Amino acid sequence: QDGEPVILIHGLFVNSDHWRKTILYLGEQGYRTYALDLWGCGYSSKPPRDSPVAQAVNGEVSRFGSTPQVLSQAELGTAGGTRKRIVDVELCHPLQSPYNFFTWADLISDFCAQVVKPKEQATLVSNSIGTISALQAVLDAPDMFRGVFVVAPNFRELHSAEVPFPQLSMPVVRSIQRALRENGQPLFDSLAKPSTVKQILKEPYAVESEVDDTLVDVLLDPLLTDGASQVVFDTLSYSAGPLPEIQLANFPPNKPVWVCYGEDDPWTPGPRVDALQEKAIVERVESFPGVGHCPHDEAPELVHPLLLEYLSRVCEEEETCQVPELTTSKMTRSR
Repeated sequence: QDGEPVILIHGLFVNSDHWRKTILYLGEQGYRTYALDLWGCGYSSKPPRDSPVAQAVNGEVSRFGSTPQVLSQAELGTAGGTRKRIVDVELCHPLQSPYNFFTWADLISDFCAQVVKPKEQATLVSNSIGTISALQAVLDAPDMFRGVFVVAPNFRELHSAEVPFPQLSMPVVRSIQRALRENGQPLFDSLAKPSTVKQILKEPYAVESEVDDTLVDVLLDPLLTDGASQVVFDTLSYSAGPLPEIQLANFPPNKPVWVCYGEDDPWTPGPRVDALQEKAIVERVESFPGVGHCPHDEAPELVHPLLLEYLSRVCEEEETCQVPELTTSKMTRSR
């Protein structure tokens, strides 16, 4: 209960149990560790996007009202890591869905303020698109957080700013997204089977031996709860929102960011991740050979020592921050 607080933020279509190995490890190291189910994910509530309760907590509404927002002339990277692009970035969910990065960032900040303790800073650890929520939380409420440790960021290849020739391709993408929302439930049901999920997971997981029955169960079971499929379809239609390179370019100067990724990640191009080190706030980028999109689950023996080093780093300038000695601490999961 007295350990330094760490909050783990999961990625796309998964939940807090994806961090089960890290929760155990950090607890054994004496850290007070929380893993969140982002709203609409895991066992959290999943109200319909147009319902009053959903819109009442919609992070886009509280920031932008009902007016769609576009960030003009933003600089983004490319897969090769050397070339830059200047593009307009749509920030708001095209369906006005509450299942967006601003809502999730609000959830993280509220959790930190109400549960972690109002005057205590937490460190965020994120995977995949959870990184965007984590970075946004720090941008919105920098006094609540010490920094972010990123495990395999995601650049969101279906974002309208990422697809090639968007004026031509986005109408097609929107049509497919609409078809899935309106008629995709049979497809979802056919895919939501243990054997199928196990096969799907072998794409992002380069270490296929870690795709076991436990992983399938902890990821699939919440996807079978009421409302989960609609959140999945909403997320697949989310071709907008903030992007990591833009967030990092505007990050608070005293909130260090470290990044690690798997060299065999099929979804996140390594050179583009390496190029993040050009951002002043990114102090370190490390790659792991033979590892895919989920290094914390595929190769925790590589990620965890680096994470411990980072946690020591963010404590360096905080008088009240104490790096714990090797002890056993109560593990906490929050939804």
